[in-house]
Amino acid sequence: MIVFAQPIFLFLLLVIPFFFLAVAVRMKVRRSRMKKLGDEDLVRDLMPSWSKSKVWVRTTLYSLAFFFFAIGLARPQIGAKLKEQQMKGAEIMIVLDVSNSMLAEDYSPNRLERAKLAISRLSDKLQGDRIGLVIFAGTSFVQLPVTTDYVSAKMFLNSISTTSIPVQGTAIGEAIGTALKSFSAQSEHSRAIIVITDGENHEDDAVAAAAMAAEAGVKVYTIGVGSPDGQPVPLNGELLKDKDGSIVVSRLDEDTLMEIARAGNGAYVHAGNDEFGLSPIINDIQTLEDEQFSSVVFEEYDEQYMYFLAIALALFVIETLVGERRSKRRLFDEK
Repeated sequence: MIVFAQPIFLFLLLVIPFFFLAVAVRMKVRRSRMKKLGDEDLVRDLMPSWSKSKVWVRTTLYSLAFFFFAIGLARPQIGAKLKEQQMKGAEIMIVLDVSNSMLAEDYSPNRLERAKLAISRLSDKLQGDRIGLVIFAGTSFVQLPVTTDYVSAKMFLNSISTTSIPVQGTAIGEAIGTALKSFSAQSEHSRAIIVITDGENHEDDAVAAAAMAAEAGVKVYTIGVGSPDGQPVPLNGELLKDKDGSIVVSRLDEDTLMEIARAGNGAYVHAGNDEFGLSPIINDIQTLEDEQFSSVVFEEYDEQYMYFLAIALALFVIETLVGERRSKRRLFDEK
């Protein structure tokens, strides 16, 4: 697979069509000047050494040279091999609530999208830490196993919606259990679970699940998304209603989230619109003892830019030698 170390230089390729446009304009101006001097055919006969075809040949050669020059500046590389890499850090499982209540709009644009944005920004700051993702509503599953591939983490994150889990509800305890089983065998000490939810747990004993995680040496942090006063939940262009026809108001259950964090030896943070709460939690996690992980990554890219620059240089030289005059030597002389 070919990758570019400096892809910004590929935008130079957009300049190439303008070379031909400039020559076309130049030829048109030249022709109009010739017409002013007199009969066009007569004036052309007075300049027999000038070659129109060579002008276009030079332009084509120059454009090709510029093409290879731009590719060379972008530094094309080929991945030579897979290499096992040793990294140090913590393993962090993020447990994200995707129930319908996360569509409440007390955050912009809503609770779920604001949480996804915060996780995405977090992945830009991580260095060496492994991150995984569990999503839950009435049930839970691993959306992304623990990895240092933050680009893939963002891709998986973008695909998440409230329809990702077919069963509605808020089973926080099950989600914590799923996250606990998802840590790698390499991890023993620096492990943490971050639960992002509005805290309306209706399915199981989340406090007991957090205590079980703490016994296994895993810290459980909680981030409360929402407001205690609550907000209605928009769904399919209408407000969500219960079976009695009353509008559902989703309220943040801070008490439950505090209990979960306390049982998990972690901490509770109320998410704000500016500071969502992930940064202080990550700072706390990074005070734990770093663990060493092995991961397989593409390493030792082979640089290819020198070949493209060499071709560009050769084409530039040829373009200079071509000139714009007709050759005086002919293959067959007329007798």
